[in-house]
Amino acid sequence: MTPVINRENILETIRMIQEENLDIRTITLGISLFDCADSNGKKAREKIRRKILRYAANLVKVGEQIEEEYGIPIVNKRLAVTPISLIAAAANEDNYLEFARTLDLAAREVGVDFIGGFSALVHKGCTRSDRILLDSIPEALASTEVVCSSVNVGTTRAGLNMDVIREMGWIIKETARLTAEKNSIGCAKLTVFANAVEDNPFMAGAFTGVGEGECAVNVGISGPGVIRAAVEKAHGQSFDILADTIKRMAFKITRAGQLVAMEASKRLNIPFGIVDLSLAPTPRPGDSIANILEEMGLESCGTHGTTAALALLTDSVKKGGLMACSQAGGLSGAFIPVSEDAGMIEAARKGSISLDKLEAMTSVCSVGLDMIAIPGDTPEETISAIIADEAAIGMINNKTTSVRIIPVYGKQAGDVVEFGGLLGKAPVMPVSHFSSKEFIHRGGRIPAPVHSFRN
Repeated sequence: MTPVINRENILETIRMIQEENLDIRTITLGISLFDCADSNGKKAREKIRRKILRYAANLVKVGEQIEEEYGIPIVNKRLAVTPISLIAAAANEDNYLEFARTLDLAAREVGVDFIGGFSALVHKGCTRSDRILLDSIPEALASTEVVCSSVNVGTTRAGLNMDVIREMGWIIKETARLTAEKNSIGCAKLTVFANAVEDNPFMAGAFTGVGEGECAVNVGISGPGVIRAAVEKAHGQSFDILADTIKRMAFKITRAGQLVAMEASKRLNIPFGIVDLSLAPTPRPGDSIANILEEMGLESCGTHGTTAALALLTDSVKKGGLMACSQAGGLSGAFIPVSEDAGMIEAARKGSISLDKLEAMTSVCSVGLDMIAIPGDTPEETISAIIADEAAIGMINNKTTSVRIIPVYGKQAGDVVEFGGLLGKAPVMPVSHFSSKEFIHRGGRIPAPVHSFRN
């Protein structure tokens, strides 16, 4: 049966694109690198480069063709590969910087915006290869352009690896130091996870998990401006009607993502993976998660009621999106990155939102503490403690949480840092001046919660 396309639906889609910033945030091609492992590191890196070039050669071109033909902006084209700590282990090398440079070279050769997968899964312990990768992260992020890194430090089933969490404080500080001349931007390419997912299309945390196939097309939707416009039309209505309004609009946004994913899959001759239902803001006016929450009736994002409003938004987006696509996955919810959201930036500037409130909000949203600038002299143990708190929320609530935090060298609370592009700008937010050093240096593991034992 030929689908019915009426004038009203066409005009609605055009309006969402032109006036409400509807876009597809990313087409991310996931590529398995297991067959690239080699005892000779140089040979392994050449295999990696060749495989990326083989599968991703047409990704950018196909994305641009779909943009032109359907009129839907596709902001980023990205790659996600198998965690390098798993692939480089066979090479028996002492530093993985050259692997990062190979990823960077291959990604730039095919023209993508970012490549994720300089990663390690260390939620229960570290192999020798994991240890080498962790030690390589600061220099790798400082000496590459488009490589992103992620580290999974805990799961609901395994608990939290506090030894690695302690080390991540140093790794983040060292990455900030090595990229100090660029406002410590290297830290924007590093995410620390609990309960990381294997098919996440969003950076900096994307990688292709061990349970994934040879290759897959994953798409991340966007559209906070579209949802905000819908919420505005439901002004003064009950929460029941508000939730239904958001679900209906999330359905329409996700249909666009499903269309792009299936079309890219067909043209690349690569299997369709998932559509990630997450709302991803940008610094553009009107493209803000914070503005959606304020449209619900909050004077400023961060005031009392913000967590409840975000819970309603996240749940409604998921319910609407699930009905609109054949395979949902990734992170799926609502992102609250401070520097990438004009409304969050303003809320932080006014003092209505704090690091503590953002942490509370992460218990109900898509991921975690994201793109938050903090003073450059923040002790590494404080950063580790922030990670531990966020990972504990993920572990206990059986959800993905993360930390992408930037201790900006030379900056203090109240300063504003420009990152540029989609990364936006961020007010430097204060952290507690009370020490967590003794707690963090206990080391070991925080055990898994009792409700994780479900067999």
